[in-house]
Amino acid sequence: MPAMPLHILKLCVGAESISDLEEWIAERQAQRRARGEPAEQLHTTRMVPKRVEEIVNGGSLYWVIKGQVSARQRLIAIRPFTDGEGIGRCHLVMEPVVVPVEPRPFRPFQGWRYLQDKDAPRDIDGRSGDLGVMPEQMRRELAELGLL
Repeated sequence: MPAMPLHILKLCVGAESISDLEEWIAERQAQRRARGEPAEQLHTTRMVPKRVEEIVNGGSLYWVIKGQVSARQRLIAIRPFTDGEGIGRCHLVMEPVVVPVEPRPFRPFQGWRYLQDKDAPRDIDGRSGDLGVMPEQMRRELAELGLL
């Protein structure tokens, strides 16, 4: 039986919605292309995950937006590096596609957390019934009321 993927959970600081995150990604990719760099979507974090193989073999970065796990992006690589001040960091390299997930409340935390596949919220897609057509704000409010 193949191993279940491992995910990372991280706060999406500054984003008010999934569309904010998508706009930010598009802007960053356009900036990288304008500089002649690969249009990768990177997120830099200080702590380097130890369980890299489990993460890059099907794992995603799940974003907590305004207190709720709201979306995910598939992780395709983790690149450790040392910055100019000698501090170890890493780039989380993700597919630029943002996938909405069933909203789930989550308290603020620092850094990132591992998220087991069995605990990850399901994607909102064609199999999610009316959730797929429901506006994000309505999903958020229903989740806050404990109705989702």
